[in-house]
Amino acid sequence: MANGARGLDRFRAVIPAGGIGSRLWPLSRADAPKFLHDLTGSGETLLRGTWERLEPLCGADRIMVVTGRAHRDAVERQLPELTDPNIVLEAEPRDSSVAIGLAAAILRRRDPEAIIGSFAADHVIGDADAFRSTVVQAVAAADAGYIATIGIRPTEPAVGFGYIRVGDALAVEGAPDAALVERFVEKPDRETAERYLAEGGYLWNAGMFIARADVLLDQLAADRPQLRADLEELAEAWDDPALRGPAVDRVWPRLEKVAIDYSVAEPAAAAGRLAVIPGSFAWDDVGDFASIAKLISQGRTDLAILGENARVLADASTGIVVSQSGRIISLVGVKDIVVVDTPDALLVTTSADAQRVKSVVDALKLSGRTEVL
Repeated sequence: MANGARGLDRFRAVIPAGGIGSRLWPLSRADAPKFLHDLTGSGETLLRGTWERLEPLCGADRIMVVTGRAHRDAVERQLPELTDPNIVLEAEPRDSSVAIGLAAAILRRRDPEAIIGSFAADHVIGDADAFRSTVVQAVAAADAGYIATIGIRPTEPAVGFGYIRVGDALAVEGAPDAALVERFVEKPDRETAERYLAEGGYLWNAGMFIARADVLLDQLAADRPQLRADLEELAEAWDDPALRGPAVDRVWPRLEKVAIDYSVAEPAAAAGRLAVIPGSFAWDDVGDFASIAKLISQGRTDLAILGENARVLADASTGIVVSQSGRIISLVGVKDIVVVDTPDALLVTTSADAQRVKSVVDALKLSGRTEVL
């Protein structure tokens, strides 16, 4: 990776660290969301892994983390290099348009020429060097005025991810693999996903966005002018401690809750302003326990076990066991099982039904049993 790569001297990384990962309950909870867990057995949390991938690109002093107030202490313990001006605390969750848009508005005021890249705190990436090389191309595309995203070359007909339809190639200096995004496609059914894989020209949408801060905010204004105005009002006060609190109290309750895919990415694609760089590195958003089992087992067919002091006895069984309780867990003759044992809650399901765990969380909310959430 060349140090003089186009636009890299103005690049700032943003890590939105939010969400509770409801499909990973009861391991992931409001006070211990999935980005604060080691879900791969690597010895480091997903948040720490994200930081270490990004630091070689921009340095520790140019990484911003956007997270909830309740997670500040945990985030700072995980990231001792994180400087105080670069932690942005959300009063309450308002989805990715606010998290990324506010970071862009703050960083643009600090550096009008800033290029920002947003990378989720809770994804797993296999080849850090290939990832960084792809980001360098995305930064070059952003420097040329595009909003850029990174699409992952699909390895299977996955139904848990959205897809990107790749359009015409672009001629951008420093980004030889850049192409226009023709359109976004919501999570498909199995038959459609198999067709996408057979046809080619489709990438998984990994939710990574790279753009000049001013370009991203202008695109947001085109579709959500009030949200852009609200974020600018917050950003104007943000670096003054005396003004920030009153501005948050005044503005935060009215902020629109909308994903950046809908407020920025899809309108930019329709306007011919969204570029995609294909990434060939292994990637997973760790969306459910079946994903974790795949990551830990690395293609083996035996039982995956996660937990520092797990005590598991298994005979002719496959799947995953996540143990936090210290109890002995015995499995005999069960296939593709998911067992998550915590001190106050037990989940038992199958890999095929792992995506349905969110419905358990929804049911607990409705019944008022929020003490285990």
